[in-house]
Amino acid sequence: MEHESAVVTRSGPPPARVRIARALPLGIIAAAALLNGACTTIRVTDPPRTATEQFLLSEAAARSIEQLEFEPLRGHRVFVDDRNFAAEARQFVIGQVRGKLLTNGVPLVEKREEAEIVMEIRSRGVGIDRYGTLIGLPPIPIRPAAEGVSVDAALTVELAFYKNTKQLGFASIAYVAYWRDTGEVVVASGPFVGKTRRDDTWFFGFGPSTVGNVPTVKHEMQE
Repeated sequence: MEHESAVVTRSGPPPARVRIARALPLGIIAAAALLNGACTTIRVTDPPRTATEQFLLSEAAARSIEQLEFEPLRGHRVFVDDRNFAAEARQFVIGQVRGKLLTNGVPLVEKREEAEIVMEIRSRGVGIDRYGTLIGLPPIPIRPAAEGVSVDAALTVELAFYKNTKQLGFASIAYVAYWRDTGEVVVASGPFVGKTRRDDTWFFGFGPSTVGNVPTVKHEMQE
């Protein structure tokens, strides 16, 4: 008597333990990638002064210095006396004046007694004026800020349909030069005013659209 044997083939999804075993490596890889991304941090710091502030001042000073007359000093040994200059961007202004003297053929000396001519530089002012316009609802205090709580935390959100902030930089530089041995004036130039500007505008909360004549703006302003 012959016996027939039959092979039973399973159809349908594999057992749960098989599915788990297959998915486990992929889960480990995904978890490792997630942990790696979650543990990555970038340390960001801000300097005390913004680039815009510094450019508004330095560019205004450079525009003022560009108008000064240096031709009468050409070929004479000059000592730059900056004791009376105490305005903002002092180091840049002094360096810019010295650079303009050198490029105009004026040799500089480091000691007063070595000079033929002494140049005293001065300023009527180097600074920034700011103007703001807002059409909408400005931030309104909700309650007095508690001790240790930021004042901004106790303000409502600003709702601005139109907002504009203008920053205007001004610098006024001048100098007088005289013979070291006699004190007789050789030349006086200035004061001349240099100006810079940055405008930031928001419409219905979108922006800013920025124009101006300093390197930090998006669109150069035609003068």
